[in-house]
Amino acid sequence: MSAPLLEIDRLAVSFRAERGRVHVVDRVQLALAAGETLALVGESGCGKSITALAIMRLVPRPGLIEAESRICFAGRDLLSLPVAEMRNVRGGKIGMIFQEPMTSLNPVTRVGAQVEEAIRLHAKVPAGEARRRTVELFQTVGIPDSGIRVDAYPHQLSGGLKQRVMIAMAMAMQPRLLICDEPTTALDATIRAQILELIRNMATTTGAAVLLITHDFGVVNAVADRVAVMYAGQIVEEGAREELLSRPRHPYTQGLLRSIPRPEARGNRLEEIKGVVPRPGQWPQACRFHPRCPHAFDRCRSETPARTVVSPTQAAWCHLVDEEARA
Repeated sequence: MSAPLLEIDRLAVSFRAERGRVHVVDRVQLALAAGETLALVGESGCGKSITALAIMRLVPRPGLIEAESRICFAGRDLLSLPVAEMRNVRGGKIGMIFQEPMTSLNPVTRVGAQVEEAIRLHAKVPAGEARRRTVELFQTVGIPDSGIRVDAYPHQLSGGLKQRVMIAMAMAMQPRLLICDEPTTALDATIRAQILELIRNMATTTGAAVLLITHDFGVVNAVADRVAVMYAGQIVEEGAREELLSRPRHPYTQGLLRSIPRPEARGNRLEEIKGVVPRPGQWPQACRFHPRCPHAFDRCRSETPARTVVSPTQAAWCHLVDEEARA
């Protein structure tokens, strides 16, 4: 097998706090092949967005990517690249669609000019050529009246159109990896479906790999090839989409899937995972999910779970799964 396009090993990100440095991402390992879509899922506060920012080397201060971390993209260690080279990677080789387009777009600059700037930064083309490409990109992502909308300001566009502008910007240089951080947040169901279809089609057309960050399993089922489930800064389960969704092995993944509203459950109370995600710096010892887990036993409270392979395409970090595998 060829090497993964993106390989993350022992990724740890910490922030300075009153009691010293607090880890928000802890020893994360992920791999993503060219042309593959990997969904990174979990509750808010589990470390998904910080993982994405670490790949882009955009972790806000006072955040720090720890020294043992390794992020390898197309055979290059991103964490060792000079700042100027990393700037060329961002937008040129790796594109990112941020969660809130209104906060990502400059409110006092026309949207077309923002895309043109990204093109000229990486392609060094004349202003006229950059504008022509921008209009074409707007047409490709389904923005109507593209020749007119390039001169609009962000506040003049709907949420769905602003998100399309962000997709156009991210895809301007046909990156090999596209990171989508909650790309359909705050969009209605119809627009959400259109945005997901657009991302899927563009990835298929260009052959780009996609890292999709979401908490919505409906989105996962629509676009993902594989799924990685994150809890309290760590990956707790990973696997092929169909297998993981039909037979989740980790109790946390099972709880997430049971909490999804279903038509057949109408009138019944939704199941919930008891408790909340612990705050960084207050993570439980050993298995971090054990205080909320209905199946926890003594080993869960005293020993950190290791990766247990349950099939050729699925693995979980869970003592219960390990005990079942040994039986």
